[in-house]
Amino acid sequence: VGNLSLRRLCGQQVKTVVDGSLPGPTIQAREGDKLIVHVFNTSPYNITLHWHGVFQMFSGWSDGPAYVTQCPIVPGSSYTYKFYVTGQEGTLWWHAHISMLRETLYGALIIRPGLGRSYPFPKPEQEVPILFGEWWNANVVDVEKNFTTFGGLSRLSDAFTINGQPGDLYPCSERETYKLNVIQGKTYLLRLVNAALMSHLFFKIAQHNFTVVAVDARYTKPYNTNVIVIAPGQSADVLFTANQPLGNYYMAAHPYFPTPIEFQNGTTTAIVHYIGASLTSTPLMPVLPDFSDTPTAHKFYSEVTSLTTVNNPHWLPVPQVVDENMFITFGIGFEPCGGTCVGPLGSFFKFSANMNNISFVLPSTISLLEAYHEGVQGIYTEDFPDHPPLEFNYTDPNVALALPLLVIEKKETRLKRLKYDSVVQIVLQSTALVTAENHPIHFHGFDFYVLAQGFGNYDPISDPKNFNLVSPQQRNTIAVPINGWAVIRFRANNPGVWFVHCHRETHVPWGLNMAFIIEDGPTPSTSLPPPPMDLPPC
Repeated sequence: VGNLSLRRLCGQQVKTVVDGSLPGPTIQAREGDKLIVHVFNTSPYNITLHWHGVFQMFSGWSDGPAYVTQCPIVPGSSYTYKFYVTGQEGTLWWHAHISMLRETLYGALIIRPGLGRSYPFPKPEQEVPILFGEWWNANVVDVEKNFTTFGGLSRLSDAFTINGQPGDLYPCSERETYKLNVIQGKTYLLRLVNAALMSHLFFKIAQHNFTVVAVDARYTKPYNTNVIVIAPGQSADVLFTANQPLGNYYMAAHPYFPTPIEFQNGTTTAIVHYIGASLTSTPLMPVLPDFSDTPTAHKFYSEVTSLTTVNNPHWLPVPQVVDENMFITFGIGFEPCGGTCVGPLGSFFKFSANMNNISFVLPSTISLLEAYHEGVQGIYTEDFPDHPPLEFNYTDPNVALALPLLVIEKKETRLKRLKYDSVVQIVLQSTALVTAENHPIHFHGFDFYVLAQGFGNYDPISDPKNFNLVSPQQRNTIAVPINGWAVIRFRANNPGVWFVHCHRETHVPWGLNMAFIIEDGPTPSTSLPPPPMDLPPC
């Protein structure tokens, strides 16, 4: 991990990257493999790397979120991540999990079937990682320091990217636009990752259709669509067939962003070039949905279902008996800043965020996992509430500036303890406090079943009637609908401390996070092992 001068958008910027490339190197493995990744930090910043979506069964010390499972790798030092990839196949990814450095510190992590097994779909002609990102004409460490210190919104990015390049519609970018050469009549597997820091994205290829075969490294029933919607942190495996006349076709992505605030509204492009077509003809451009097209986004997010046949050996039926029920609200709020900030309510309040009215703060002297494992007191409490402290009309826009509900007096580090192998069901409820958003919520340590999604306030009487308990999609990151809710269920069978957070990068320092402690199982083989010898000190 080191700094490198890169040219984008007509200028040079010094960025932090892995092995001198953007995106970073693709890691390829087979299901059941053990990965050993040696990380040497030659950058000027503290670093951790997170293996997004990897279960980390009994290897929580390698999960990577700073001050959750480890302290950072300081400049000039190193750490070795060791973990198995088991029980999952498809596209995941890795990224920095400290500050906003994942702007340029990310890459694909591809898990193919184990030896002797094949995909549950016809073998494609080629597999192609397509990673969506964002680019700032600025140092993102300074960008984060500015909005966390002074209390306002983050500076907007200057471009979206496909495989590190903004594409033809951005200035000074045409020469480096990513190009995929295809053979007419052949089928290709696109391994999509949304590594952007802020935005859900609509993605299309002009005059072509897709078949979704996996999301978040979980096989799906083949789902046909002409548009993909992908939230920050999510991945998807999609097939497309080059079945159009010889020519050039843009693949393009732009935001799905229904929140009425300013956002980066550019379009990133790459080119699908049919071999044999003219290299100079202008590519055809797809018509992308409107930025606020919630019906299209919800249709995609809610209609995908899991593949439950024998072709999916990692499918396990949904647990029918629930041991723990939780109801978690989340949204934006404010916190006092003593007259030193320039936030939206003047100099005395700055933006904050919360789950169940708890604005989470990470420790700075030890990781949560170390504190739990070593029994260190005073770092956290185990009283994260199962329900919000106040019931109200969560999605009523008239509550947006109801200050008594919003002002969070202090940050807290409150965790929720779960018994090993317990089954947990959570209602994730968006609120309209300050403004409504479509939050991408990421769970470390396990996937979950998405039983249902909807708009408005969750109804505990009528909405369970619509639960999919037969073939729900499985995810590690859920795009909770704007002004809506989602119900998820999972089995807590992975001992350790696991972070749950919004995958919009501004919202982590604001406090839209929490963490679970999962207790050890009854045997040494179902318990968290001791920390590795080279675990970075704080």
